[in-house]
Amino acid sequence: MNQKYIHIYNNLINYTRNKDLYKNLNRHDNFSDRLTLFLLHFTFFLKKFKNEENTKILQEIYDFNFRQLELSIREIGYGDQSINKKMKDYINLFHSMVSEIHFWDELNREEKYKKISLFLTDFKDIDHLLDYFEEFNLKLSKKTLNSYLKSVSNP
Repeated sequence: MNQKYIHIYNNLINYTRNKDLYKNLNRHDNFSDRLTLFLLHFTFFLKKFKNEENTKILQEIYDFNFRQLELSIREIGYGDQSINKKMKDYINLFHSMVSEIHFWDELNREEKYKKISLFLTDFKDIDHLLDYFEEFNLKLSKKTLNSYLKSVSNP
């Protein structure tokens, strides 16, 4: 498999590993929580860089990331039938996120809170996560897609 998008994948994973994101979880975090936060990061990433000239490369990044997720699910030990169902569920979740986050920049805080709450039901302090994703969205806008492709960015 082509590894040219591994920097982006690893950066998204590093953002997702931020322990501060899980401090208000009502229980111990699990793979599903981490995956949900990964998908939210990825949603913001794609939203920020989506335009006519990036269409092909963003599709390749999308394909690469979901292939990596599938490999991670296999490593956990799920069987082939379970993997297909899990991947379908995760892809549907991701597309739901894309739909909800699409007009993020035009939403007021209350609307953003409602949107992000749809995916983070087990977290107590959604305001904290909302602030985090607002900052993440801003951080994305300060760099070009090319900069994410060429280097490793620190979370």
